[in-house]
Amino acid sequence: MEGEMRKTEQKIVVAVDESEESMHALSWCLSNFFPNNTNNTLVLLYVKPPPPVYSSVDAAGYMFSADVTKAMEQYGSDMVNSVMRRAEAVYRNFETDINVQRVVGCGEAKDVICGVVEKLKADTLVMGSHGYGFIKRVLLGSVSDYCAKHVKCPVVIVKHPEEK
Repeated sequence: MEGEMRKTEQKIVVAVDESEESMHALSWCLSNFFPNNTNNTLVLLYVKPPPPVYSSVDAAGYMFSADVTKAMEQYGSDMVNSVMRRAEAVYRNFETDINVQRVVGCGEAKDVICGVVEKLKADTLVMGSHGYGFIKRVLLGSVSDYCAKHVKCPVVIVKHPEEK
């Protein structure tokens, strides 16, 4: 790949969620990847958890009405809007005009993030670290660890200032 000119426009995907860590990662990303007059594109990626699979009667014998299911779906949409509004508040503080693309996926976070990064041919993936301890990380698996191993582009995992 020598001789190939470096792209001047980068597509930077930032995985955002309800956490303070993801907003800190977004802020870090803006400071480091979005100088004035940049043509870089910021892709805000939010992954909704997969919908729970319920039969009309659950194990305890309770009926799930359409209202309950609808309320749960509405909660998911509200969460997307809430996270995107928080992210917008973060990037509005920056002097420069930024090309922003919003992507919402649904499913297991690690699979969706890797899939979107590949599909968009992202140049960099930025994620916040949730700072789980060793045991919790072993049990839950770290989404950022998984993505770092499976995407083709560089991955930046931003630690929160309070994290050791």
